[in-house]
Amino acid sequence: MTTHAQRERLLLADLLERSGPDAPTLCAGWTARDLAAHVVVRERRGDAAVGALVPRLADRLERVRNEYAAKPYAELVQLIRTGPPRLSPFSLKQVDEASNTLEFYVHTEDVRRAAPDWTPRTIDPVFADALWARLERAARLLGRRSPVGLVLRCPDGRTVVAHKGTPVVTVTGEPAELTMFAFGRQAAAKVETEGPEEAVTKVREASLGV
Repeated sequence: MTTHAQRERLLLADLLERSGPDAPTLCAGWTARDLAAHVVVRERRGDAAVGALVPRLADRLERVRNEYAAKPYAELVQLIRTGPPRLSPFSLKQVDEASNTLEFYVHTEDVRRAAPDWTPRTIDPVFADALWARLERAARLLGRRSPVGLVLRCPDGRTVVAHKGTPVVTVTGEPAELTMFAFGRQAAAKVETEGPEEAVTKVREASLGV
């Protein structure tokens, strides 16, 4: 049975292939080629990918990502589609599902929503619940840089505190949209915000995400 992460992986690969290497993305300064290189390095070069979390290794990560970005675009897309090598932790189905469901969903939307004529994607209830379950667990990490209190809420009332503080901003939306918001794509997320105007502005401009 295909997992959520496997499905999103194939959707991302197909979209990158259709869009072409020069397509814009929501990742500032990145084209589809840059995003594809990021995904491949994350799965295949753990020695470099750690630079995303360790500032002193960030330059090495950027150097390796640029090396991969210089590869033929079709090769990068195929590496995403076929998945990580057997020795990668991401080759384990449980790790892939836990680590890549949100990752691949967000990056797919990074490409989709950068297009001027994009339309909302229909999310089935099972996948919406899967996104919420993972977002709930990751909320504190994703919201740690919020300058004010941040609460994420679904229309059905499910709620998680992403950051403790005052004043509090409550962001309401479907799990898929809250995921985009929490990953730092606030401007592209279809959500409603509630709270003091100044606090809402700060949250919308904050560097949320990993």
